[in-house]
Amino acid sequence: MGLRTIAVYVDADANAPFVTDADVAIRLPTSYLDGDAVLNAATISSVEALHPGYGFLSENAEFASKVEAAGITWIGPSTRVIAAMGDKLAAKQLAESAGVPVLPSSEDPKNAKAIGFPLILKAAAGGGGKGMRVVSSAKELDEALAAARREARSAFGDDRIFIERYVARSRHVEIQILGDRYGQVVHLGERECSIQHRHQKLIEESPSTIVDDAMRSAMGSAALELARAIRYESAGTVEFLVDEETRAFYFLEVNTRLQVEHPVTEAVTGIDLVREQIRVAQGEHLGFEQDDVHFSGHAIEVRLCAEDPSIGFLPATGTLAAFEPPLEPAVRWESGVTSGSSVTVAFDPLLAKVIAHAPTRSEAAATLALALEGLHLGGVVTNRDFLAATLRNEHFLSGDTTTDFIE
Repeated sequence: MGLRTIAVYVDADANAPFVTDADVAIRLPTSYLDGDAVLNAATISSVEALHPGYGFLSENAEFASKVEAAGITWIGPSTRVIAAMGDKLAAKQLAESAGVPVLPSSEDPKNAKAIGFPLILKAAAGGGGKGMRVVSSAKELDEALAAARREARSAFGDDRIFIERYVARSRHVEIQILGDRYGQVVHLGERECSIQHRHQKLIEESPSTIVDDAMRSAMGSAALELARAIRYESAGTVEFLVDEETRAFYFLEVNTRLQVEHPVTEAVTGIDLVREQIRVAQGEHLGFEQDDVHFSGHAIEVRLCAEDPSIGFLPATGTLAAFEPPLEPAVRWESGVTSGSSVTVAFDPLLAKVIAHAPTRSEAAATLALALEGLHLGGVVTNRDFLAATLRNEHFLSGDTTTDFIE
């Protein structure tokens, strides 16, 4: 797009690839979660716009307000929408009022029996799996509540927890939405992100094997109803839970940011989501309507992480003696590391996202597995072999990808 880019980094990332990729890089003395430090870096470098990435600041309405108050364009949804959707309970109520189906839930743990076990505890103020606990019986509830509140307070500074009916055999399916400030909003189909461990996604794909044309239309319409009701602009994701047995779908939450798995949508639609975010933030019209969105082939993304699946996916550390993706097969590598990078416990264990796009699902899976195995990798334990084995697993290839797949 011909735009000059300025990145911020902390000392631990001084040699990270993104630092040299940017036109200019500014050191943060504290952390990526220090909004004032990020804003100061933006101000002294006279930037015109700020993109918050995937991190927690991307869904922080107070930070977005400060950015706009400083005269800097915020690349993302309005602060009003971020605030409204950041409270998961308020978001559920808005979804219900917009006619979107929701699962039974309550802020009062005393209503656990009425909702029925098993149930799931969720943090009202956040996502990303933080503060989540599945509770199978009443005797486990108090201890699980205490643990969930501690985790939520640590992650979000807010220990409010709500309880919700838990669907054991389910799919996690989300609808990508895109809107402009003039009321035009479209959906770009679904992504299935059911293969997770501790509510952290490992494999994402589009289209979903459980979603047919009728369900895609119904889920897309529900997502758009909610998007219009809250006057959504920029990129966002409306997340649903699909009951494997009944194929009924229920609203979970709205992520008011770009998702880590956005490349699979880009692959099947040919629409560059970051480019559209920037265009919308500049005040441009979306420029296309729902009928202009078409889907081609199948895309799968895996998250290559520094973790050891053989010991409960515990994070691994060390120095990458080698990290050289193969030239063939041709897949999309989005990496935060390179040969020589240090992997520490300071950050999320995600090393790279790898995305394959092919005419069929089986081809995409085989291509992605082959690319992973061709990665020249050394020095740090990763989930590479686990991912490749999953992509070749008969249950995965048959489309049996419920949220309990790994277990």
